[in-house]
Amino acid sequence: MGMGRVLAEKYPAARGLFEQAAEILGYDLARLCFDGPDTELNTTAISQPALLVTSLAAVEMLRAESPGVVEDCRMCAGLSLGEFSALVFAGAMTFADAVRVVKCRGEAMQAAADATPSGMVSLLLLDLDQVQAIRDEASAQGRLQIANYLCPGNLVLSGEQAACERAMQLAERAGGRGVPLAVAGAFHTEIMCPADVQLAQILETVEICPPRIPVISNVDAQSHDDPDVIRGLLVRQMISPVRWEDSVRTLLDRGAEAFYEVGPGKVLRGLLKRIHRKVPCASANDS
Repeated sequence: MGMGRVLAEKYPAARGLFEQAAEILGYDLARLCFDGPDTELNTTAISQPALLVTSLAAVEMLRAESPGVVEDCRMCAGLSLGEFSALVFAGAMTFADAVRVVKCRGEAMQAAADATPSGMVSLLLLDLDQVQAIRDEASAQGRLQIANYLCPGNLVLSGEQAACERAMQLAERAGGRGVPLAVAGAFHTEIMCPADVQLAQILETVEICPPRIPVISNVDAQSHDDPDVIRGLLVRQMISPVRWEDSVRTLLDRGAEAFYEVGPGKVLRGLLKRIHRKVPCASANDS
């Protein structure tokens, strides 16, 4: 609770985003973000619009306090849902369209998760070969895939609940650690079907423009200008692994010298330190 409250109270442009989102969503998103209850806010259907709007509200804070940072930004990326925030920032999608699309995305993913008991588990302190071996063995208990390549020593498996539980046991045996993630289901796997079809349908109803700056895709860690390609990658992202480490390395290879994590939390800042310890990263949020 409290997510985005300071942003909305202090910055009129940020408050305007919450008000616009409420009109589109049909409910008071600000009230849920500021006051909860957490049981409702943390559902996939609500949390996805909440994260989108709060992240873009943080951009408005950065624009007000450090306009040069926003104006000088040359590339961007967003992890999973954050890719929509990045596309809005880059002018590829309007805020209103992004809210509508993310509302559909969250509801579709929630329905897919409800249909199959599933989850995600972060495996720490293990290399890729070890995680692949754990995935292979745990798959005897159900469908299981690597869903997030986050940084060295932090990969996420996603799949049916029994397989996730077995993977955590095997991680401990291998000298690592398994941490279950607080998510509704097996995101970024085929368990999310047919949510990908629903996302594709609503994406066809919105205009996507070539981004004004490169946006690195989660699917292939590359930037794209063709709106149809961007649509297709957003759909594929729902059932494909998030290649975050590769995405960050693409930004670095293209000359990124400093980063800003815009939105709730400091998770991406921590991941960046594991990928490239010396590159600076500041946080832009209301905490």
